[in-house]
Amino acid sequence: MIKTIFAVFRFFFYLIVRQGKQRKMFALQKAGNFSERDKLIAPMIRDWAKYVVNLSGKKTTVSVSGQENLPMDRAVVFIANHQSYMDIPVLLGYVKKPMAFIAKVEILKVPFLSGWMNLMQCVFLDRKSPHQSVKDMEGAVEKIKNGYSMLIFPEGHRSKGAAPGVFKPGSFKLAFKSGAPVVPVTIDGTWKLFEGSNRLKPADVFVTIHPPVMTENLSKEEQRELVSRVESTVLSSLSPSSRG
Repeated sequence: MIKTIFAVFRFFFYLIVRQGKQRKMFALQKAGNFSERDKLIAPMIRDWAKYVVNLSGKKTTVSVSGQENLPMDRAVVFIANHQSYMDIPVLLGYVKKPMAFIAKVEILKVPFLSGWMNLMQCVFLDRKSPHQSVKDMEGAVEKIKNGYSMLIFPEGHRSKGAAPGVFKPGSFKLAFKSGAPVVPVTIDGTWKLFEGSNRLKPADVFVTIHPPVMTENLSKEEQRELVSRVESTVLSSLSPSSRG
């Protein structure tokens, strides 16, 4: 427990000491210099994410296969299973393509963290207001069209080592409305880093990046089939211990 509390302190301390750099990036954003902002923030987010993963212990390993499947010339929608709070740091730190993600609007109340997420082009979803949720998702579609890849977890909640949840079809609307390819991603083992014992501890994590699936000009029936196919693809690479 002491290790976990200390890790939380280090998590925020890392962000606090970089507030000067954050202000510089917000100045670039305010000036409309988005390319320079993005150039500066990408390596910082990658380093921070790896730092967070390493808080679990020196023996933690992250193995990623399928990096060659990433389309580097356009934005994509990453569709992944959701095992742990550590899923996002693992993907941000070890997948060789910058991405933003959909988060609950409540995270805006978390000091120091929300500013970085804003710079990354994350989208904050207000689930208590259906009207606002629609506007939030429309904003996410525009970000994808502007070249920012998005990550979404269609289960809607963490499985924590239990059987994965059903993929919600609505989660795929970002891809269908933007026309961006879907990149299925399997995350295996992150639940062991924290959720398995409610304390941070080292584990072996495996990430599989599957070939992209095109989403443009699909009929409603083809969209439904795509959801089922992507879900099967993601779950196919899970180890027996992660299937519940």
